[in-house]
Formats: sequence, structure tokens, C-alpha cells
Amino acid sequence: MATQPRRRSVPALGRAAVHALQEESFRYFLHETNPRNGLVRDKTKRGWPASIAAVGMALAAYPLGVERRLIGRRKAVHWTLAALRFFSRAPQGREPDATGYRGFFYHFLDMRTGRRAWDSELSTVDTALLVAGALAAAAYFQRETEAEAEIRRLADEMYRRVDWRWAVRRGGTLSHGWKPGRFLPYRWEGYDEALILYVLALGSPTSPIPPECYRAWLSTYEWRKLYGYEYVHAGPLFTHQLSHLWIDFRGIRDVYMRERGLDYFENSRRATFVQREYAIHNPRGFAGYSARCWGLTASDGPGPQRVTVDGVRRSFYDYVARGVPDGPDDGTLAPWAVATSLPFAPEIVAPAVEYYRHRLRLCAGNAYGFKATFNPTFPDRRHSRYGWVSRYHFGINEGPVAIMIENHRSGLVWDLMRRCPYVVDGLRRAGFRGGWL
Repeated sequence: MATQPRRRSVPALGRAAVHALQEESFRYFLHETNPRNGLVRDKTKRGWPASIAAVGMALAAYPLGVERRLIGRRKAVHWTLAALRFFSRAPQGREPDATGYRGFFYHFLDMRTGRRAWDSELSTVDTALLVAGALAAAAYFQRETEAEAEIRRLADEMYRRVDWRWAVRRGGTLSHGWKPGRFLPYRWEGYDEALILYVLALGSPTSPIPPECYRAWLSTYEWRKLYGYEYVHAGPLFTHQLSHLWIDFRGIRDVYMRERGLDYFENSRRATFVQREYAIHNPRGFAGYSARCWGLTASDGPGPQRVTVDGVRRSFYDYVARGVPDGPDDGTLAPWAVATSLPFAPEIVAPAVEYYRHRLRLCAGNAYGFKATFNPTFPDRRHSRYGWVSRYHFGINEGPVAIMIENHRSGLVWDLMRRCPYVVDGLRRAGFRGGWL
């Protein structure tokens, strides 16, 4: 049986900064949620739509808010029910302005009407994050009241309605999604944030995908050695984090990990150290990178544009999945993504959070902790003497910060999901063994 690794504590110097950041990040869901339907704004830009992934994160964050006295239980129940009732009643169909189809939901929804926003896709992974949040809420709200019983019922119905097998289509792996009339040409292949998607799709009591789909996904992994660390590689930091919001992978292993003698938690720990090592080596020569200033992930940026900086012509991007070591890398760092790695490597994460907060003052004047990103290389000092800083906060940044800090502090969401029989079934069907399983 795999052994449970020792829990690493947060250094005393960074503990207050980490706890303050959790409270600030949680505030996003207090102020950027429509209380009538529970939809959460994707981004703090006027007129921006909701993100269903952000809703899922809010549903998982409300329990920690109750436990940390950041929101009253009654209000948390009300907002959870608002979201679950909305999704249970929202129109499902092939119409281009529906909310979803075959139990899946569109990535972005109008904050007021809840209908499909823009030309967004019916997203498999974002639906999984929404469903995971609903299941976490159901596991937490266990009182024998009419409202909490309704939460449990609606969450169960939401999960059972998703037609996961339909998303396999004719390939061995799951599709990224669908737009009216056609599937997207992309599939979930290569290690990434889709681990939670595969687990939920395998565990479904109504439409489970076959275990062969998971094995097909494993066959697309890339094992690499970087800066002395061997691990399943994925460049952006968030890909090593999102599934861990919900599932405690310490000590449990699928066949791929058993053959290599580690688990996905240790894999994420190694990926976190690789990110810091990359910043220390700084192969592209960007400003600010150091042992306390690192973190490449999918997030906002100062581009798209090309600018000459200190005699070097550089390309800068807007929202893109930045990664280590192959890029893209334009000098844009994401403090929120560093904070989200707290459970994996608190000894290097907490000093970085302290540095971002008190040395660079990247939380100063911000309602929700860190803005999405900053870039010390880009020649813009209007808002910070340390370089360009994103004007926005994103729900899918704030949720991981609040949830992963809590998972390190108490293991709350991990404990809730251990109680979910669907998650347990999905892990076992994927071939996970050992540890708490």
C-alpha cells in the first residue's frame, strides 16, 4: 500500500499572508455572483459573462466559507440552491442559445439570462468542474432540512444527467466539446487538467465511459526529466492543480503511476519545483524572475504586440497557456497559480506569496487578492513600478486559491469528495489503488 506523505507546514513568515489571501480570494464569490441564479462572473470586466467552471468552484468554496466564518450557512445554502435550481431548469437542446445539451453546459453563460454567451463551446471539462463543485456541496450540506436535502437531490440529478459516453464520440479519448452541429476537433490527450473529467466520466451511474478511454488517455502522457526532476510533464502550472482541488491524490496510484513509483500529488510537487527552477535559470532573460518570483500558467497578459525592450524585440501575448520549459513565455507571471500550489510545496510557495504581497505589493488596493498576472519586463509602469499588472480578476483564479489553501489547512474539500461514492467508483474504474481508497 502506498504510504501517506508527511504534511509539510507553511513557514511562519508566510502564514499570515497565505491566510489573508484565502479570505480575499473568497470575496470574489461574495461580490461577483448573481444571487438570483448563482452564476459567477468569469472576469471583473463590465458586461462579462459567467463561467460554469467558476460556478463549480464557488459551490466548493461556500463550505470553506462557512467553516472560516466568511459567509453564513444560511446564505451559503441559498446561493448554492440558486445555482443548482438554475441548472436543473435551464434549457437543454440543440438550439444555439440553449444553456446546455445532453447534460453538458456551455462554457460561458449570460449572467442574467443564463443562455449561451458568445460562440462558446459545450465544454466537457468545464462541465466536470461544475459537477465536481455540486457534488462537494452535496457532501457538505448534510443537515436534515428541506433546503439541504434539495441541494443533495439536485446535485445528484445534475451528475446523472450528463451523457459522458456521447462525448467519447468515435475516438478513444474524450472530446473537448461540441458546438451546435459539430464536435470540436480537439480531444483530451496528454496529461492536463482533464484528470477530474475522466474520473467523473468513469464513475457515472448512468452513462459511464469504458475504462479503455482512460487507458487511451494514459498512453498520450509525456514523461520528462527537467532540472533533475522526473515527472509527467505539462507546461502550464494550472494543469497540475485543477483536479487536485477536488481529489486527494496522496498515496493513490493508477497503473501509470504505479509503474513509476509516485502519485499525482508528488508529480504536482515536482512540477512546482520545476517552475521555480525555470525562473532561477531564466533561459529567456526576463526581468524579475527568481527563486521567490515565478509561476507560468494560463492567464491574462499585456499583448498581443511586439515591443523592443532594452534592445531586444520581444513578443507579448494576451490570454494564453504559458508553460515551462517550452513556452510560450513572455515574462508574464501568475501569483495566484503559485499560491494554488501551496499543498504541494509550502516551503517554496509561502515565501513567494509573502514576496508578492509585501515586497511587490501586488495585493495593494485589490478587492480579491492578487490580480491575474504581472509582467516586470513589459514597459508599463502606470499601475506598478514593478511592471505591467493585469486590470482584472478571474473566477477560475480565485477559486483554486481559496480551495487549495483550505485543502492545505484542513483538507476540507478533499474530505468531502472522499465521501462521494461516484468519485470513489471513478477512481477505482480508472485503476487507482492504495492509500485512502
